Amino acid sequence: MTLREVKEILNAEVYVGYDQLGMEVKTAFGADLMSDVLAFAKAGSLLLTGLTNPQIVRTSDVLDIAAIIIVRGKRPLPETIRLAEELKIPILGTKYILFETAGRLYEKGIVGCVETVGKTNESN
Repeated sequence: MTLREVKEILNAEVYVGYDQLGMEVKTAFGADLMSDVLAFAKAGSLLLTGLTNPQIVRTSDVLDIAAIIIVRGKRPLPETIRLAEELKIPILGTKYILFETAGRLYEKGIVGCVETVGKTNESN
Protein backbone atom coordinates (compact mmCIF):
# COMPACT_ATOMS: atom_id res chain seq x y z
CA MET A 1 0.00 0.00 0.00
CA THR A 2 1.25 3.50 -0.69
CA LEU A 3 1.41 6.35 1.77
CA ARG A 4 -1.15 8.10 -0.46
CA GLU A 5 -3.58 5.22 0.19
CA VAL A 6 -2.86 5.46 3.93
CA LYS A 7 -3.69 9.17 3.72
CA GLU A 8 -7.04 8.39 2.06
CA ILE A 9 -7.96 5.57 4.49
CA LEU A 10 -7.30 7.82 7.48
CA ASN A 11 -8.64 11.07 5.98
CA ALA A 12 -5.23 12.37 6.97
CA GLU A 13 -3.56 15.71 6.55
CA VAL A 14 0.02 15.73 5.25
CA TYR A 15 2.34 17.93 7.30
CA VAL A 16 5.62 16.75 5.77
CA GLY A 17 6.32 14.53 2.77
CA TYR A 18 3.92 15.35 -0.05
CA ASP A 19 6.68 14.21 -2.40
CA GLN A 20 6.87 10.81 -0.67
CA LEU A 21 3.21 9.76 -0.93
CA GLY A 22 4.15 7.08 -3.47
CA MET A 23 6.22 5.25 -0.83
CA GLU A 24 5.19 1.62 -0.23
CA VAL A 25 4.40 0.53 3.33
CA LYS A 26 3.36 -2.89 4.64
CA THR A 27 3.71 -2.74 8.42
CA ALA A 28 2.97 -0.42 11.34
CA PHE A 29 3.66 -0.03 15.04
CA GLY A 30 1.64 2.06 17.49
CA ALA A 31 2.92 3.53 20.75
CA ASP A 32 3.31 6.73 22.71
CA LEU A 33 6.35 5.51 24.64
CA MET A 34 9.40 6.04 22.49
CA SER A 35 11.23 3.39 24.56
CA ASP A 36 8.66 0.85 23.28
CA VAL A 37 9.14 2.10 19.74
CA LEU A 38 12.91 1.68 20.08
CA ALA A 39 12.47 -1.82 21.51
CA PHE A 40 9.89 -3.21 19.09
CA ALA A 41 9.34 -1.15 15.92
CA LYS A 42 11.03 -2.22 12.70
CA ALA A 43 12.56 -0.30 9.81
CA GLY A 44 10.14 0.60 7.04
CA SER A 45 7.09 0.60 9.31
CA LEU A 46 4.59 3.36 9.94
CA LEU A 47 4.75 4.82 13.44
CA LEU A 48 1.29 5.54 14.87
CA THR A 49 1.50 7.86 17.88
CA GLY A 50 -0.23 10.63 19.77
CA LEU A 51 3.03 12.42 20.49
CA THR A 52 3.85 15.61 18.62
CA ASN A 53 7.36 16.54 19.79
CA PRO A 54 10.65 16.28 17.86
CA GLN A 55 11.54 13.06 19.71
CA ILE A 56 9.16 11.14 17.42
CA VAL A 57 11.23 12.25 14.44
CA ARG A 58 14.57 11.50 16.12
CA THR A 59 13.35 8.02 17.10
CA SER A 60 11.98 7.43 13.59
CA ASP A 61 15.29 8.48 12.07
CA VAL A 62 17.25 6.05 14.25
CA LEU A 63 14.95 3.15 13.30
CA ASP A 64 14.47 4.13 9.64
CA ILE A 65 10.69 4.41 10.13
CA ALA A 66 8.87 5.01 6.83
CA ALA A 67 6.45 7.67 8.10
CA ILE A 68 4.80 9.01 11.23
CA ILE A 69 1.03 9.10 11.66
CA ILE A 70 -0.08 11.41 14.49
CA VAL A 71 -3.46 10.36 15.87
CA ARG A 72 -6.28 11.97 17.90
CA GLY A 73 -6.34 15.16 15.84
CA LYS A 74 -3.10 16.42 17.32
CA ARG A 75 -0.78 18.61 15.27
CA PRO A 76 3.01 18.35 15.25
CA LEU A 77 4.94 21.15 16.89
CA PRO A 78 6.71 23.57 14.51
CA GLU A 79 10.11 22.23 15.55
CA THR A 80 8.89 18.68 14.84
CA ILE A 81 7.89 19.70 11.32
CA ARG A 82 11.25 21.42 10.74
CA LEU A 83 13.20 18.35 11.86
CA ALA A 84 11.03 15.99 9.77
CA GLU A 85 11.58 18.18 6.70
CA GLU A 86 15.32 18.16 7.33
CA LEU A 87 15.43 14.36 7.77
CA LYS A 88 12.84 13.72 5.02
CA ILE A 89 10.48 11.75 7.26
CA PRO A 90 6.81 12.11 6.27
CA ILE A 91 4.32 13.15 8.96
CA LEU A 92 0.58 12.75 8.51
CA GLY A 93 -2.16 13.52 11.00
CA THR A 94 -5.56 11.91 11.50
CA LYS A 95 -8.49 12.64 13.79
CA TYR A 96 -8.97 8.93 14.50
CA ILE A 97 -7.83 7.55 17.85
CA LEU A 98 -4.89 5.13 17.85
CA PHE A 99 -7.11 2.03 18.06
CA GLU A 100 -9.32 3.11 15.16
CA THR A 101 -6.29 4.15 13.09
CA ALA A 102 -4.66 0.75 13.56
CA GLY A 103 -7.93 -1.04 12.82
CA ARG A 104 -8.57 0.85 9.60
CA LEU A 105 -5.05 0.15 8.36
CA TYR A 106 -5.18 -3.52 9.39
CA GLU A 107 -8.50 -3.95 7.60
CA LYS A 108 -6.80 -2.74 4.40
CA GLY A 109 -3.78 -5.04 4.73
CA ILE A 110 -1.24 -3.26 6.91
CA VAL A 111 0.02 -5.64 9.60
CA GLY A 112 1.94 -5.04 12.78
CA CYS A 113 5.70 -5.15 12.40
CA VAL A 114 5.65 -7.26 15.57
CA GLU A 115 2.91 -9.83 16.09
CA THR A 116 3.81 -10.72 19.66
CA VAL A 117 6.88 -9.87 21.71
CA GLY A 118 9.70 -11.86 20.20
CA LYS A 119 7.90 -12.64 16.91
CA THR A 120 8.22 -10.27 13.96
CA ASN A 121 6.17 -10.35 10.77
CA GLU A 122 9.21 -11.36 8.70
CA SER A 123 7.19 -12.13 5.57
CA ASN A 124 6.37 -8.45 5.09
